This record gives sequence, C-alpha cells and structure tokens, in this order.
Amino acid sequence: MKTEKIKISTPGRICLFGEHQDYLGLPIIASAISKRIFIEGTKRNDREIRIELPDIKDAEIITLNSLLSYKNEQDYYRSSLNVLLMEGYSFSNGFDCVVHGDIPINSGTSSSSALVVTWINFLLRMSDQSAILSAEKIAEYAHRAEVLEFSEPGGMMDHYSTSVGNIIWLESFPKIKLEKINSRLGAFVLGNSRKPKETKAILARVKQDVLNIVNELRKINSEFSLHKIILDEIEEYKKYLSNEQYVLLGGTVKNRNITTAAKKVFETIPLDREKIGFLLNDHHKILRDVLSISTSKIDRMIDAALNAGAYGAKINGSGGGGCMFAYAPVEPEIVLDAIKKISKEAYIVYSDEGTREEKS
Repeated sequence: MKTEKIKISTPGRICLFGEHQDYLGLPIIASAISKRIFIEGTKRNDREIRIELPDIKDAEIITLNSLLSYKNEQDYYRSSLNVLLMEGYSFSNGFDCVVHGDIPINSGTSSSSALVVTWINFLLRMSDQSAILSAEKIAEYAHRAEVLEFSEPGGMMDHYSTSVGNIIWLESFPKIKLEKINSRLGAFVLGNSRKPKETKAILARVKQDVLNIVNELRKINSEFSLHKIILDEIEEYKKYLSNEQYVLLGGTVKNRNITTAAKKVFETIPLDREKIGFLLNDHHKILRDVLSISTSKIDRMIDAALNAGAYGAKINGSGGGGCMFAYAPVEPEIVLDAIKKISKEAYIVYSDEGTREEKS
C-alpha cells in the first residue's frame, strides 16, 4: 500500500465577462486567481476517510462502502465519491486528509467549486487506479458532483475555470468549447464585502426569469435563440413582454455582446488594457441596474477603486453580496488601500494555474 503524502491545490476564480450567462448556454471569460484551496493526505489501513477542516473548525468521517447516502444538500465529499464510483474507480483504503485554503468562502470566488475540483483530483490519485486525468475531465466530474447530483441551477464556468486555470473562454452550447487566453492582464484587487451572497436564490431567480422570456418568445417564433438574436431585433418582441422582461432581455443580449467584444480585445496585440476596463464597467452597470444583483456596499467599493485609478471593476459571482474586483494593472496598492477603507478584507491577486499536485 502506498503511504506517501499527496497534496493537491486548486485556485479560486473571478468571472471577467459573462456573469449570469453560462447557465443559459452563453459564453463566458473567467480567470483563475492566486487564492487556492489545498487537500493533503495519506492512505490508511482501513476503509475510513477522516477529513480535518481547520479553517471552519470542523471534521468529517466517511466509511467507504457502496454508493453513499447524502447527509445534506451540499454533501460534496460524498457526491464526489459517488460520481467516481459510478465511473468505475475503486477505493480499497481510506485515508486521512486536511483541507485548508485562503479563498474567501461564500463570496463569489468559487470556493465550493475549487473544493470539489481539488477533492476530485485528490480522490482520483488516491483511488486504486491512481488516476491522473486532464483538467477538462476533472471539471466534468466536479460539475456532476456539485451541480447535477443536487439539481442545482449553476453552470460549468466555475469547474472549468478553476480546474483548467489561467484565463479561459468557455462555451457550453451546443457542446463544450474551451479556449485558453494567453493575455497577461497583470494585477486585480479582490474586495470582500463580508456579506454572504445569496447564490441559490439569485441564480434561480435570474435564470428562471430569462428562461420564462425565452419560452414565451418561442411561442411566437420557434427559432428564437439568445445566441442568435441581435440587439436591433429586440424591439419587435416588446409587445409580447412586460417592461421588466423587455429590459431583462436587452440586458442579457448586451452582456453577451460585451463578452464577445472582450474576446476580440484579448485577441489583439498589444492588449488594450483600458478597453478591458471599459468593458468591465459596462458589464457591471447591467448587472447592477438590470439584473439587480449588486449591493450598495459593493457599489461603493467599486466607485472607490475607480477613483483610485483602477481601469474597471465589477461585482463577482452570483451577487447579493460577496466580492467585487477591480482591474488595476498599474499601482494596485493604491486601489487596494481605497477598497480597504470601505471593507477591510481585500487582496491583490493575479491569474494563476489550475488544479495541480503540489510537490514536497
């Protein structure tokens, strides 16, 4: 039996463009960030898994057998094991492990998905097969374990961005298409409002509101598609929608267009960093004014960052709280200080590698 210690880490992420778009099958651009979660452990001589969770002062014990019953609706340790068991991986031995990290929790920086990706990668290497899989395959398993197993409303962005790492363009319709973006963006400043975000409620509300619009308009035009409609065509559907629906449809299409425009900027050399900032600001305005997912404190943090010289800033994640980030490739320390005057928890972060084994 192998007794060497295995240590896996995975980054958090920020959504640069395409917030509230991936679960609609629309493209996103996301970046992994230099805040990570770690799992390290060694095998045991029995079939018990002991998980120490010092960051939240908790622990978990799992006894390996056949498919596991879930103890709660976010039982990702057991759901990940179940996904791998269903895929044919086996575990003859349990193990002791410790989970720790510095990704802000419940703040929109994908701490839960980073945990699941790390856990899946760790389990694969701890399995009897000692499997080392591609980042894309790990992301697929992690999405199943976190979203599909619990019928959650989220998309695939978090799992692919944290697993693959750095900056990615991701499309999920009609099939997964992932492109790595090699631009060097420089520094961001991540600010945590310290208000827990309302992920499930906001995701369900925004997603269902948009899907209701799509369903109504497909009764009028069976070929209606959020992927194909252009902004000038929206007017013809106005009479079939309430004013709120009409505004939301326009915001959804504008966000899609901003993401596409950002991709074109990323493809140019040299990179126009000020244009990236301008597009981030435009994106936030729609998230704030149309999707109504920002908060007054986050808006104050964003204003402070822009006044301190940031090129752009936006809320990060599903919204209702959590984090914002500012793009500050020049003098990020000044932007950091400005954000900290409103919320003390803020960090300078950079794009980072995806899930990986840490060598001793």
